[in-house]
Formats: sequence, C-alpha cells, structure tokens
Amino acid sequence: MARPEFEQHIALFGESGSGKTVLLSSFYGRAQEPEVINSSRRHLVPVSQPQGNKLHSYYLGMKNSATLPPANRFSWDSYGFDLKLKLDSATGGGTTDALRLVWHDYPGEWFEGRREGARERERQAAGFRALLESDVAFLLVDGQKLLDHRGEEERYLKYLFTSFRNTLLSMRPDILEDDRRLVRFPRIWFIALSKSDLNPDLDVYGFRDLVIEKAVDELDLLREVLASFVVAPEALAVGEDVLLLSSGRFAPGEIHLERRVGLDLLLPLAAMLPFERHVRWTTELRLPSKVSGELLRNSKLVATVLSLAAARLPKPLARAVVALGPSVLAEVAALAGNKLRELNRSARTKGDLLGSTLSQFKIDLEEAEQAVTLIRGVS
Repeated sequence: MARPEFEQHIALFGESGSGKTVLLSSFYGRAQEPEVINSSRRHLVPVSQPQGNKLHSYYLGMKNSATLPPANRFSWDSYGFDLKLKLDSATGGGTTDALRLVWHDYPGEWFEGRREGARERERQAAGFRALLESDVAFLLVDGQKLLDHRGEEERYLKYLFTSFRNTLLSMRPDILEDDRRLVRFPRIWFIALSKSDLNPDLDVYGFRDLVIEKAVDELDLLREVLASFVVAPEALAVGEDVLLLSSGRFAPGEIHLERRVGLDLLLPLAAMLPFERHVRWTTELRLPSKVSGELLRNSKLVATVLSLAAARLPKPLARAVVALGPSVLAEVAALAGNKLRELNRSARTKGDLLGSTLSQFKIDLEEAEQAVTLIRGVS
C-alpha cells in the first residue's frame, strides 16, 4: 500500500477476544451512517472496497441482528481509509482528499507468544513489523477480563503486560535486522480499556490509577522493552496517554451501538496527536537528525490545519509558518481553548474544510478530556 503524503497508521494490540475486530467494524460502519456523513461533512472511504464491504456487513450484523463479527484467528490485514471532505456546491461540489488512515489488525493469538513453525513465524514477524511502523499504538485491556478479576485485577494486568513484553523479546531477532533499532516506530502507546461499558464505575482516571496501583512494575518493564526497539527512546510515551473504548452496550440478544465510548476519538487521535507530540519532541529534545526528520515528516498538516492563524500574525512569524519552522509549528500545534475555537469558526466561515475539520478534531480531544474519557500525556 503506497504511503501518501498525509497518512497515519494506528495499531491495536490485544489478546484474542479483547474486541479489536468489533472496534474496527464499529469505527468504519458508524462512519457510513448518513447522519454522520451529513453532520460531519466527511466521507471515510475504504481503499479496498471488499474490505469495506466486509466491515460494513459486520457492523450491520451487530446493529440489526445483534450478531458479533467472527474471530480473525491466525489472520492479519491492514485496512486503509481515505478521509474525503465534502465541498460546498458554491465551490463546485464533490469531495477533496484530506488524509489516509491505515488500521493494522492482527490475530490476538500472536499477542501470546512466538509462533511455532518457520512459515507461521515469518507471517507473525511480518505482521509485527507492520504494526511497529505505526504512528500510534493502543494496548488494549479487556474490560470483560478486568471485570472477571474484580478484586484481584493485578493478576490479569500483570499477566497482560508481561505476556506482551515476553512476546516482543522473543520476536526481537525476527523484527530487528542485525539488531538495528527502528527509526519509524509507534512513539505514542496508549493504554486503552476496551468494553469499558462493562466497568461503568471507572472513568479514565480511575482506570489509569488502577493500572498504576496494580501493575506499575510490569508496565515499566514493558516500557523498557519498547524503548530497546527504537532509536532515540527519549521521544517515546508509553502508558502516559489513556483512553476508554466501547463499541456500544452489549446485552444478551441486544447490541446498542449508539452508546459507544471513545470510538469517535480514534480518527482525531490518529490525525492530530502524533503531530502535536512530534513537534514538541523535535523542539524540546536533542534528537538525531534522522529521527527529527521522521517525526516532522507530516508536520505540514499542522500548519495546514491552522494556517489561518498566519493572517493574524506579524509578517516575520507568518512567513515562518509558511516555511514550517519547528518552533512556530510548536506554537501553532499548542493552540487550545478559545483561540482554537476562534480558529475553527474562522475556518468554517471561510469554507476551509481541512482547517475546520482538523481543528474540530482538536476540539473533540479537549472535550473528551473534560468528559473523563481521555488522558493526553504531557511528555
């Protein structure tokens, strides 16, 4: 799959049954609903129509028949989605491309250790290499298993982090050629609670505190292993960003997909968080040039999103925005609160679809923090 100029990759890591396929199907299917398209003025179009049809059928099965998608045992794939923005009739109508999102899905059985047999190990290593070249990774804590271990959550959480750490260590020779560390690597690792509807007593801070209380040593060891895979590990955040996820409310014979949590944040997170974090790292840390170059690879989009600000800046600063100077990008990426909303309104008024859409993404993330669904780290 060719990598366009503006493309973000996300990877969900989790055990079998942790809800990866349900989340993917719900994410795509919800985006196909007419009311979502009309209200957001954007289309999420699959790069592969057969893949899109499969995911849509899974979504409709859940929505209309309360039927869960089949498990993807021992198969893995990557799903590309093009975000297209709807143009006003005054500008000729139609759509314009904004960015591509690539979602890496893989069988949960691979989470549990290195596979036996040369062919299966080769497939597993190829899958993990693709996953480990993403921009954002989500390590899923299964809400059902957390509920099953109520009162002894440390047993499950310690096992989860240890199992993933050991899998990475066992596969290190297959993933790193000649033990060369990776420049392109998920530098932002979320801890995400899937099936969060099963734990309604936990907001995102309660979930974070539970993980720290019950399994902080195992999480720290996992962070050390992940750091050992990457060039410039100081530009790495593991477990500092936390998210609640739920595709809906599930009950015997019933699935209510309208009661989702956090799912609508995946596109804003994939689109905006790497840009914000990467710009900050390149301005605050002394990184090797090949690392800083990789981190700023898509920073043009930050400037594009908020380029309207240049009209209100002094000319030297405006020229620097156009030139994509890293220090200016850091200032632009840090816009928040009222200034961000003013920019969003201005973009809407001027018909700047990309600017209004992506600044709205930043607003969505702020509102999710206020709703205690999301924690964005400060590193």
